[in-house]
Amino acid sequence: MRLVKKGRPLKAMMMGVWGAAMVAGSVGCGGKPPAKPPPPPREVEVVRLAPGEVRDTGEYLGTLLSRQSVNVLSQVPGYVRKIHVRPGQKVEQGDALLDVDSREASAALDSARAQRASSEVNLEQARRTRARIESLYKEGLASAQELEQARAQVDALEASTRAAAAQEAQRAVQLQYNTVRAPFAGTVGDVLVRLGDFVGTTTPLTSVAQADVLEVSVAIPSERARSLRPETPLEVLDSNGQVLVTSPVFFVAPQADPRTQLVEVKAAFRNTVGLRPSELVRARIIYSTRSALQLPALAVLRQSGQPFALVVSEKEGQTVVNRRPVQLGALGAMAYVVEEGLKPGDRVAVSSLQALRDGSPVKVKEPAPAAPPAQAEKAIQANGGGGAAGGSR
Repeated sequence: MRLVKKGRPLKAMMMGVWGAAMVAGSVGCGGKPPAKPPPPPREVEVVRLAPGEVRDTGEYLGTLLSRQSVNVLSQVPGYVRKIHVRPGQKVEQGDALLDVDSREASAALDSARAQRASSEVNLEQARRTRARIESLYKEGLASAQELEQARAQVDALEASTRAAAAQEAQRAVQLQYNTVRAPFAGTVGDVLVRLGDFVGTTTPLTSVAQADVLEVSVAIPSERARSLRPETPLEVLDSNGQVLVTSPVFFVAPQADPRTQLVEVKAAFRNTVGLRPSELVRARIIYSTRSALQLPALAVLRQSGQPFALVVSEKEGQTVVNRRPVQLGALGAMAYVVEEGLKPGDRVAVSSLQALRDGSPVKVKEPAPAAPPAQAEKAIQANGGGGAAGGSR
């Protein structure tokens, strides 16, 4: 029987591994790996800059004021007998709002009428007496003194009758005060009294406000008010920034508030959007407009506080991007106003900005549109934004 040693196969395997390693080492030392091909140009979206309208604006908090708004009071004291309206009701000028107890005023008016009627009867009797005395005086049957007394009696009764008529008119007017009426057309506010309440001449009953025409009052910094002129446009905005009403400024306060150093500005408008007096709204004043370039906010890179734009241009038959420092103005809705660094017609990259380097070759994804607002909106929406560029301050 033959014995086989187990160590030889292991030794043979190790020798094979060493040989393979030596062959690989000799190949590595003797040749170089092939160079990697350059990456293809990255596709980018661009915006072609063109001048557009830019507005210098300021946004403030405004208060809506009614041009006609009053707290209704009673002109006579008494108990509330009837309420004709309810809160929020539309009324016309002269409509009855409520009645105050008028029994005492009615009795006084009846007394004045009776007194006037009595004076008229006495006056008529005195006139007939005067006529008889005048006839008797002509026949010599009455003295001159009797005639003078008769005439004086008629004159006194005529004055008394006029006084009674005036007293009646006064009582009639006072009786009208017992019915509280709307001073003008508008909307009734909260009714503060109830049936049976005793009200005086200083007791608030309700309010009437006219909301068809409103004023918006805005306080602006005094330095901005220096350049403000009447007829400057003022816009009332909703909570989303959409314009509800546009109206020209008609009033600029001649002096600033001594405590806040703010200047009051007012504009009036016809209320067609359901606004209410005393409501707080967003107001935007358009100080001026000018033509300027607008750069989408997504196209701006910053390094150490310096803004840059990646301008796409042709160089040595190749499309490349160049990083160009720019000076920016105010930020609008989706774009900056370009003060320096760019010129009309420049193409600016608006996508893949973080992956681009100065001088990197690129491929324009789509041709640049002609109108900057439309192309800016298209590029921004493609990158997750929306809306056209603005230029407000």
